[in-house]
Amino acid sequence: MIIVLVVDVYDDLTNGTTMTAYRFAQMLRRRGHEVRVVAVAGKEHNPYAVRELTCPVATSFAHKQGFAFAKSDEAVFRKAFQGADVAHFLLPLPFECKAAKIAREMGVPCSAAFHLQPENITYITHTDKVNWLVPFIYRFFNKTFYKNFDHIHCPSRFIASQLEQNGYQAKLHVISNGVDDDFIPTRSEKQQEQLSQEEDGLFRILMIGRLSPEKRQRVLIEAVQQSRYADKIQLYLAGKGPCKEALIRQGEKLPHPPVFGFYQKEALISLIHSCDLYVHASVIEIEAISCMEAFSCGLVPVICNSPRSATPQFALDDRSLFEPDNAADLARKIDYWIEHPEERAAMSVEYAKEGDQYRVNQSIIAAERMFEEVIRDDKAKRGKQDA
Repeated sequence: MIIVLVVDVYDDLTNGTTMTAYRFAQMLRRRGHEVRVVAVAGKEHNPYAVRELTCPVATSFAHKQGFAFAKSDEAVFRKAFQGADVAHFLLPLPFECKAAKIAREMGVPCSAAFHLQPENITYITHTDKVNWLVPFIYRFFNKTFYKNFDHIHCPSRFIASQLEQNGYQAKLHVISNGVDDDFIPTRSEKQQEQLSQEEDGLFRILMIGRLSPEKRQRVLIEAVQQSRYADKIQLYLAGKGPCKEALIRQGEKLPHPPVFGFYQKEALISLIHSCDLYVHASVIEIEAISCMEAFSCGLVPVICNSPRSATPQFALDDRSLFEPDNAADLARKIDYWIEHPEERAAMSVEYAKEGDQYRVNQSIIAAERMFEEVIRDDKAKRGKQDA
């Protein structure tokens, strides 16, 4: 198939949606498909690159989140859609709206994905206390974008249920974004050597994710402060984002201040293997690939049991769940796993097995089936119109 992916930004792999688009493109190409990506990207690497749309306030704000708005370019759209079998749109923003309109004019079958959770917008803009805003955004996205699609990719059953509750009528395809095969429990000789050099008696806790309000790294820092073993805990916060400076100041109160960093895949896997426990404190999450990657490597997770997050689905029992925004409860769960290393070792094996259910290869096969269904349905619909 010739598959066109449309997403505002493709080169900045600090953004979850961008990373998903990048991995899907790579995997689809490995399976023999031609994949054209229309996005802000370097033209020397991508013949379907467009320019960034710059707005005085919005651009600066977006860059802090690892994002950029793409500028619509009809000539690029038409070039990308020429001869395509299917076009897939990853966001409901103006760039994708314009591109989808042109794709339909050219007779290209279209599908969409739901990657932008309305709560991400409200937390970033500090409007999360406005109760009516989230359902309004769900309805707005539907009215301006998703109602025009018969097929929507949902990375989790959780987000599919949110769309159903908010009146979305399309067929919802629940397909995990998937975990790379490199995220496995086995350590390389180099990693083993590194670990032997780090035998300092510290208990290492990792959290991966954008450093932004809804991810709640601050709750994790508070929990470490309250732990009975605070003097033995080393915290690693992997990610970038606007809250970094505030988190650094907060973390200075710990006996061992957190280590901050952004890691490429190989270094991230090494870091996961060097840690003893993973915490996912976010109250908002469509799927949480970072958590999946950690437990696929055998790192036992402790997950925020938020009703607005898909991540609690991965907890194998209550020992891996804590109450949202409750640092004391999280501290109790951390202390439990520190005090029960044998149970942690046993659950490490179980979580690694759980990770095998979410391998990206399976997700790509499911996405292929979705695209084939999109093409069939579009052909059937056009056949009825011509009759």
